[in-house]
Amino acid sequence: MRGMILAAGFGTRLRPLTDLIPKPLAPVANRPVMGHILNLLERHGVGEVIANISYLPEAMRDAFGGGSEYGVSLEWSEEPAPLGTAGGVAKAADFLTSGGDDCFCVISGDALTDVDLSALVEGHRSSGAVATLACKQVDDPSEFGVIVTDGNGDGRIEGFQEKPSPGDELSNLANCGIYVFDNSIFDHFPPADHESPAGPDDQPDGFVDWAMDVFPALLGGDAEMRAHEITDYWNDIGSLEELLASNQDALRGLVRVDLPGEQASEGIRIVGEPDLAEAKLDPPILIGEGVHFGSSCEVHGPTAIGDGASIGEGVTIRESVVLPGSKVEAGSTISGEIFGLDR
Repeated sequence: MRGMILAAGFGTRLRPLTDLIPKPLAPVANRPVMGHILNLLERHGVGEVIANISYLPEAMRDAFGGGSEYGVSLEWSEEPAPLGTAGGVAKAADFLTSGGDDCFCVISGDALTDVDLSALVEGHRSSGAVATLACKQVDDPSEFGVIVTDGNGDGRIEGFQEKPSPGDELSNLANCGIYVFDNSIFDHFPPADHESPAGPDDQPDGFVDWAMDVFPALLGGDAEMRAHEITDYWNDIGSLEELLASNQDALRGLVRVDLPGEQASEGIRIVGEPDLAEAKLDPPILIGEGVHFGSSCEVHGPTAIGDGASIGEGVTIRESVVLPGSKVEAGSTISGEIFGLDR
């Protein structure tokens, strides 16, 4: 089975971080969030992967190369202008359907999750649906696109709402952006010369949107779509606050991800041999390679300190993320924030 990672967006909601890096490179536990997605795909036997890229494409290629570090074969599909949520998948159709399987998976490259992909695929195969969409119950549906099912318990999808107003929601099942499609899904795509209502005024050729173009075609035809409700961890990292929370959850062990480094003591992981200068460390803490501490520092977890960071004398850090290469001035206090965004 082959898979695709959607990684072509601009990540505007994560600015100013995404003024520096593409959103899939946002660090979670000192690794790019897309790296955790690649690890997830490999664990579930999806060894051949393609990712679409548009914004800062060379940074993406430099970070992931051919995927060998993550145990997969990774190819790239570059879009000079983003082709929409489904257009990039259509561009990669030949790759996705030529792996010898009758279906493929698509997953966002900028969300943190430990979803059981094997169970999702099994549910897809047993249902006979053309499309299976992972979804999760959320407290505030107004923050998400939600999936509306027929209520008969079989997960058959009968509609969608995009960020419904409080009180108007028809469902609390958030669309996780994790899909399994039969190869025949491309039969339900619009013709190449259509104009999507979701596209920009000067939309590029091939722009296609799942919600505005493909899913309505499925609902209006005889092809079934099914919802697969998950209870696994999922955070779409739609804000800097959610990025911080994802880091904290990873360090607390609330999401199954591979953490770098070695365990120096209970709850303290260290990469290489950083200069700790007898800093007081209150776990859980992750310290990257080449980090330097001045004297009399305190770090209280959950905190992740990125590679090459310099922590000045007398610094106190609490429940934060220090971005790689950041310099924390002596005597500073950092609490509940992502530090280094002003570089």
